[in-house]
Amino acid sequence: MTYKNLGLSLGVVLAMALAGCSSNKAADSANQNGANSGLGSNSSSTFDPSANGNGSNLAQNGRIVYFGYDQATLSSDGQSVLDSNISALKSGSQHIRLEGHADERGTREYNLALGERRANAVLQYLVANGVSKARIETISYGKERPADVGHDESAWSKNRRVEIVLN
Repeated sequence: MTYKNLGLSLGVVLAMALAGCSSNKAADSANQNGANSGLGSNSSSTFDPSANGNGSNLAQNGRIVYFGYDQATLSSDGQSVLDSNISALKSGSQHIRLEGHADERGTREYNLALGERRANAVLQYLVANGVSKARIETISYGKERPADVGHDESAWSKNRRVEIVLN
């Protein structure tokens, strides 16, 4: 019985090590620089800018915050995207959903947790800047809803994001 528990414990540790949970600082730095190239992009498929007057300002300024590889800390570019939307989000009355996403690398569970940490980082920034927490919900999709289904850095950088959706 002791060997069985030891084997199970070693299996769990080995699985976590192979999942790629640790970050490569050199790759993080390089990826962070390329990850924010599409900060002003919009997708009208999940966002209706005509819902109120403030929504059109949000759509114009961008509604996606990108993150570096294995990161859940807002970059200065991410803060700029949020800063450009703060007044529209504060003055609006719509419900705000922050959808956290991750790229395909790592386990499902790890990426769900990473997407949640990313959404919570955006939530904390918005609340600290005057947006009512009562209007905000967070959800993580992990790697389940990629913006780009490719299997390279260009695709992965588009998938490491939080989308701001107004309802």
